[in-house]
Amino acid sequence: MKHGKHDAQLLKLALEIGVGYAKKRGFADFDKGISPKDKVECIYRLLVQDKLIQPLATDKEDGPNMKHKLILWIHRQLPEEHPLKE
Repeated sequence: MKHGKHDAQLLKLALEIGVGYAKKRGFADFDKGISPKDKVECIYRLLVQDKLIQPLATDKEDGPNMKHKLILWIHRQLPEEHPLKE
């Protein structure tokens, strides 16, 4: 799994957009007490369920791979001229 120089910022953006998407789908707001790991997993599973991203193989479903999937998802959503697409 190749790491880009903007991965941390892309993940943060993916989580922000993912939480907004979850709210629009009727999910309750994520508490401040929820861990980032759990937030990543919840958003990943919601996007898979809604067929917005391809699911990982069952044996590959772990934190780093889920984060990578979210980074790829948000990267594809950004316009070509976005600074995080360098």
